[in-house]
Formats: sequence, C-alpha cells, structure tokens
Amino acid sequence: MSPKPPAAFGSGAGFRYGSNMYRAVTRQIEVTVEPNFVPEQSSADRSRYFWSYTIVITNSGEETVQLKTRHWIITDASGRQQEVKGEGVVGEQPILAPGERFEYTSGVPLSTASGFMTGRYQMVSESGERFEIDVPAFSLDSPDSKRVLN
Repeated sequence: MSPKPPAAFGSGAGFRYGSNMYRAVTRQIEVTVEPNFVPEQSSADRSRYFWSYTIVITNSGEETVQLKTRHWIITDASGRQQEVKGEGVVGEQPILAPGERFEYTSGVPLSTASGFMTGRYQMVSESGERFEIDVPAFSLDSPDSKRVLN
C-alpha cells in the first residue's frame, strides 16, 4: 500500500508527495499516481518516449462505488493534446466496497521528452448516483527533458 502523506498535506486535489507520487481525493475516494519513464521502450532518435503509470484507487467512504468510465487529457511538451475516453480501466470496471482499493498499471507514449496527464473517472454509487472523481495532474519527465525554472 502506498504511504499516506503527512496530515499537513491535507486532502485537496493535486498534491504531490514522495519523489514521484501524486494524489487527489474526491468524495472520500483517493487516487494516487506514480509515473515512471520506460527507457527500453523509448527512443530519442525516433522521438518516442514511453511512460508507465501505476494508479491506486482507495474507497475511504461508507458506500460501495464502481468505476464506469475514464477521461484523460494528455499534453506533450509542444502543447499538443490527446483526449482519451472509454469504459473502465485496463478492461475492468472495478467495484470498491468501503475500505477496498484497486491498483493497475498502464502506459502512454509521447513524441516529446516530457508532458503531463490529468483525468477523471466517472463513478456510480450503490444508490445509483453518478459522480466524477479527479485523477491528479501528473508530470511525465524523461532523463532527456530539460527543466526550465521560472
């Protein structure tokens, strides 16, 4: 299980903690993301950069929920955006009872050495209510990306 951030971090959307961990909480459902650059699937010569990302969804609420759809916005270093919408995640529509968690790993290619992703999941509660939860925006940085600090 991923470590919890110190209480001082609060529970708002978009907090980053650890060396490469991002966290958002919506309606007592926590989503953490840990992206990792995959050099063996990347090639600077061919402008192909690949990242895996592991997501953990934890239901800290009191009602069972099911993840129905995903909506991603993927932005590369040139500002080009891709939008990805679909049913579930990695072929599943997981059901999370109170206290349960679901973990999966997926991947994303870019044509630039850096970028970022953000997204939302549509959930449905056991009472039939549909609502969205935030996936924190997370950075995709390769060793080839050059950081510019303002």
